[in-house]
Amino acid sequence: MIRKSLTLLFAGALLGASAMSLVQGAGGVAANAAGSETYRQLAIFGDIFERVRAQYVTPPEDDKLVESAINGMLTSLDPHSSYLNPEAAQDMRVQTRGEFGGLGIEVSMENELVKVIAPIEGTPAERAGVLSGDLISQIDGTEVRGLTLSDAVDKMRGAVNTPIELTIIREGATEPIKLTIVRDVIKVRAVRHRVEGDVGYVKINSFTEKTFDDLQAAINDIKKQVPDDKLKGYVLDLRLNPGGLLDQAVSVTDTFLDKGEIVSTRGRDPKNITRFDSRAGDMIDGKPLVVLINGGSASASEIVAGALQDHRRATVVGTQSFGKGSVQTIIPLGENGALRLTTALYYTPSGTSIQGKGITPDIKVDQPLPDELLGRDVSRGESSLPGHIRGAEEDDAGSGSVAYVPPEAKDDVQLNYALDLLRGAQTHAAFPPDPDKAVLNQ
Repeated sequence: MIRKSLTLLFAGALLGASAMSLVQGAGGVAANAAGSETYRQLAIFGDIFERVRAQYVTPPEDDKLVESAINGMLTSLDPHSSYLNPEAAQDMRVQTRGEFGGLGIEVSMENELVKVIAPIEGTPAERAGVLSGDLISQIDGTEVRGLTLSDAVDKMRGAVNTPIELTIIREGATEPIKLTIVRDVIKVRAVRHRVEGDVGYVKINSFTEKTFDDLQAAINDIKKQVPDDKLKGYVLDLRLNPGGLLDQAVSVTDTFLDKGEIVSTRGRDPKNITRFDSRAGDMIDGKPLVVLINGGSASASEIVAGALQDHRRATVVGTQSFGKGSVQTIIPLGENGALRLTTALYYTPSGTSIQGKGITPDIKVDQPLPDELLGRDVSRGESSLPGHIRGAEEDDAGSGSVAYVPPEAKDDVQLNYALDLLRGAQTHAAFPPDPDKAVLNQ
């Protein structure tokens, strides 16, 4: 097998909302020979480059000029192709590994300060006494105001065993609190789980190298907590999951399938079709499964939801997914940079492309927005991205929907609907799904 403030995530924040395949070596690439017109255009580019270097009002940096030109070329193709300079490429590698040197806190931005959603158990931040709701106002003496969340996170990450000083504003404290914390290896939890009475709840945050192993551990733990005869089924929550590694999406899907195709990718050449199939063995032993999606469910998340839906292995509940049906190949370049290039589109087992369309849930359940978000545009979808590749199934309705999940389970309408389905308190023709009515590409 190939293997809060408010919890609000705009799809694309992690891994560029990509289903990615990694190429370990640059290798040779076949291309059509450039014609004379192409060389003429390149000569114009060279002339412009030299004139900018010589005559621009302030001396530009050559490397930034070249990098911007490369990125201009790639972003003109689609929103997901890009050049990764060494720093960005390293950050991408860190994210796909799922571990880095840092403090171990989940954060958001509130009133221009970094708000701690929660310290991760067993990390330096937890040991130092960082609490949920703390506001970080300074990092090593530098004011957080004026920084983006990404900038602040970069400052808090760093080499293992190096110290960092945080200035914290805490409700109830009369003075700011200064904490010195020593960075350690932080392992991101790709999967979170808990038992909701007689139902196992599994939330996949992203598809990193650790996702499949974490999923297996989560299911095993749920089985230990709830006897088989009491366990009504599972909820697989893919909301706000922007994607990640293609092989992990395949492995996660295979966890719940006993046979059949999971996904296929089709490149520039119509004959270039790669299929990924499941192997025998359903880890949850055929128990009922409900998958939750929303506008923040993109790419790898859609591979999982689409396959389980087509096979009629799960009932998909929620709202229209993001609709990113393209695969990016990461090609290493010299000096540790990398090229992220869209090389294929992926198709669900029924042979359907979700590019610009998304996964339509079997049961549409809207999640109401809190008062503070009313009137704000919190919907996200591939079809709204400038320059996106138009999908074969894309229509005027486009893709995507609201990307919001309330921080408290009691307010989570979509989750509670799923729990009621599994417990029989809600009924719908789409649940339980009938595997004999699977929609597969023959």
